[in-house]
Formats: sequence, structure tokens, C-alpha cells
Amino acid sequence: MYGTDTPSSWRPSATLEILRERARLLALIRAFFADRAVLEVDTPVLSRAAGTEPHLCSFTTQYSGPSAPSDGRLYLHTSPEYPMKRLLAAGSGSIYQISKVFRDGEAGRRHNPEFTLLEWYRTGFDHLRLMDEVEALVASVLQKPLSLRETQRLSYREAFLRYAGIDPHTADTADLADCARRHGITTAIGVENADRTAWLDLLMTHLVETQLGRDCLCFIYDYSADQASLARVRPGTPDLAERFELYVQGVELANGFHELADSAEQRRRFEQDNAARHARGLPELPLDKHLLAALAHGLPDCAGVALGLDRLMMLAVHAQAIQDVIAFPIDRA
Repeated sequence: MYGTDTPSSWRPSATLEILRERARLLALIRAFFADRAVLEVDTPVLSRAAGTEPHLCSFTTQYSGPSAPSDGRLYLHTSPEYPMKRLLAAGSGSIYQISKVFRDGEAGRRHNPEFTLLEWYRTGFDHLRLMDEVEALVASVLQKPLSLRETQRLSYREAFLRYAGIDPHTADTADLADCARRHGITTAIGVENADRTAWLDLLMTHLVETQLGRDCLCFIYDYSADQASLARVRPGTPDLAERFELYVQGVELANGFHELADSAEQRRRFEQDNAARHARGLPELPLDKHLLAALAHGLPDCAGVALGLDRLMMLAVHAQAIQDVIAFPIDRA
């Protein structure tokens, strides 16, 4: 990170040349969606509810004015997903948003606690069709600077078999833990008592991700059902989550879903998240009742994706750190 006590710390950490390139990239993205008649929207960054995922930590703030919640607590969103789905349920049609989002505890070479997310939802799309559109957008930005090879698509199972030597759909917790130990990645991580999902995440981040997207776009799709997050689960042997992630040069750029539309199932997953948070000693978070009501009203069949714009910009200009593509990182804010 850049120092905060130097005589030049008032200056932006990104060069003006890169900031101009960032503006050009934003204009290109807006033109991409205008050509496809996808509506740009703007939703609040403050909410009475927060994302319940155990791996995310939300910022909180206090509000004491009219319509304040009883405890005055509001959350800065980690994604604009929930209000965007409310717009979809209200009949907006396909929409996108370029939004500042906030995640506590995340700062480093590829992370800043405040960053920019491009999120969009396409009605009538499933996750496979949305992958085509994500490819078109990202390739239009990265093809020239990176000279990308043909796009690669691997199922979650294929990626694990190729790079970790294990089947994520049939391996139990002991198998996954043994795989991690064989590769020497458990001692420093402290996950000896982790559940199956945590072991899969560990193997994905330490063995699989680093191998993905070598000079190409690489999509991983059809995740294990216990990795569904907010995606629909397709029944089968095994059940599969209709979800994808995009990697370039070992960097995760995007996370997409054939969106879950079942309000009761969404509530169950929220409660499951809170149970996991409680087990880890994390605070339980209020459920987004507006989202649940919107899903009960009826979410159109759609697929959605969140793409990290700062990371995309890093790749486009060959930057080594996120501070090189944003004006003022957290230590200069």
C-alpha cells in the first residue's frame, strides 16, 4: 500500500493517463449496453439489510433522521444485487449498474475496501447464454492489450480434476483435506476443522484459480450444489449450481448466476448463512425482507453477473496493483 504520511500523499495514486483510460473504458461499457438496449440504473448504497455470506464483512453506519430503523443501523452494500432484483420484479427488463461497493477488511494488491463493480441482469438468459455476453464485453476491452487466445470453458469438475486431481462432486471432507495436505497448503491456513465447503474454497483458491486464464478468458461453470450461493440448482446426479466465474491470468474477474427466483429457498439460504456466521463467531445479519417480497411477487427468469471493474482495468493497462488504477485508495482517502 502507498504511505499516508509522505509529502506527496495528497496526489492520486493512479497517473492521469490511466485515469483517462479508465474514463474511456467506462464510456465503452456504457456504449456496449446501449447497443443492446440494457437500461442503466442507480440504486442505494445504504440498506437496512446486508449480504449474509459468511466470507463477506459489511461496513455499518448510524442514521438518526426520519425513517431511521429502530437501532439506527444501516449497511453499506457489498453488491447492488438486492435492489436490482427488486427492479427486475417490478418489470424493469434487462438492467445494468456501475456501482461503488464496500467490503470491510479487504485491502491489498487486488483489493480496496471501496471498489467499483459492474453488475447486470439479462431477462430470458440462463448462465450459459450470459457467459457469451460477458465474453463479448471483456474481450472487447482486453483482446488488444493481452492478445488473448481462444476462450476456454471448463466445468467446475473438469477444473478440479485437471488442477487438483480430485472430483469435487464425489470427494468427502476427509478426501478434500487429504488433497490439501498433499499439496502443503493447510498449515498456514488454519482450516483443520473446516467443513466441506471451506475445503472446496481452499482448494479452488490455492490450487485451481492460479492455473486459470493463462493468456485467455477462462470460464468455470456448473459448480457443486453446495457452492450455489444465489444460483439455481439443477437437479441431477449430482445436483449442479447454474453458476459461472471468469478468470484471466489467474485473477477472478466475474461471478454469474442463473438467478434463484424462489423466495422460500432464498430465505432458507439466508438463514443457513446466518447459522454459519453464528458458528464462526460472526454477527448474524438482518434478512432483506424487501428482496424476499420481490421474489414472492415474481422475479422474471434471468441471469446476472458482477464484474470487478478495477481488476479489469488492471489487466487492460498491465497494472500490478489496484492502487494504480484508482485515484485515491483507502490510505489516501
